Amino acid sequence: MSSSGTRDLLQAKVGRLKESDSSLQRLRGKNTDVYKEANEIRDYTEALQQQTEASIIGLFQLQYLKSLTVGLGLMILQQFGGINGIVFYANSIFTSAGLSESIGTIAMVAVKIPMTTLGVFLLDKSGRRPLLLLSAVGSCLGCFLAALSFFLQDIHKWKEVSPILALVGVLVYVGFYSLGMGAIPWVIMSEIFPINVKGSAGSLVTLVNWLCSWIVSYAFNFLMTWSSTGTFLGFAVVCGFTIIFVAKLVPETKGRTLEEIQASLNSNSMKR
Repeated sequence: MSSSGTRDLLQAKVGRLKESDSSLQRLRGKNTDVYKEANEIRDYTEALQQQTEASIIGLFQLQYLKSLTVGLGLMILQQFGGINGIVFYANSIFTSAGLSESIGTIAMVAVKIPMTTLGVFLLDKSGRRPLLLLSAVGSCLGCFLAALSFFLQDIHKWKEVSPILALVGVLVYVGFYSLGMGAIPWVIMSEIFPINVKGSAGSLVTLVNWLCSWIVSYAFNFLMTWSSTGTFLGFAVVCGFTIIFVAKLVPETKGRTLEEIQASLNSNSMKR
């Protein structure tokens, strides 16, 4: 269990110091010196008791702004990368590319389940940032391949290749999205906000996520009617921007305390 997770657990025991120390000792092992960590947790919980739960308006204070930028940014990019439009209208995409609906759907499921499972196993081994970067790169490549397929159809070139290219593009996109961008933004969101704003921050981030999801789902058919090539190129651009966003702004949260994460956010800000 991470230090931040331990802290959340022990908050229920504020005022019961001996029991808190015993719980921490069991978590860390009987041969581990937990004195320093226990004092840090105690100081943190005492400071937390003096704070009140922030409202959504209160989230826009300078002290929370970096965390809010990362949390909202990941959710917006997650949805504007096109996942819901592609999944909801997968059959239409495959039909437009000249493929059987059943083949495309079965292939998507066959890719999504193992890639999601792999992402779960790698989450605490490789860290959040590497998986996010790999996921965004793969999603960008998948969208580009799908865009290329529809472009070839538009100019009536390589008619035998373009349906296969569309299938490969969508499968690459769905697979790499499932590896990281599907779940990790939610994990990071739960780790970067101080406890006194987690409720408000979680509500705001979820609202923005669902709003962006609705926008993409609603607009996708209109975009595909306008230009299938342009639609997937647009998603590729968003995925490309996600790579830059993660590389520049998103801190690694694996195995780090909230204080370490905040220090990392401030460090990223100073570098810019």
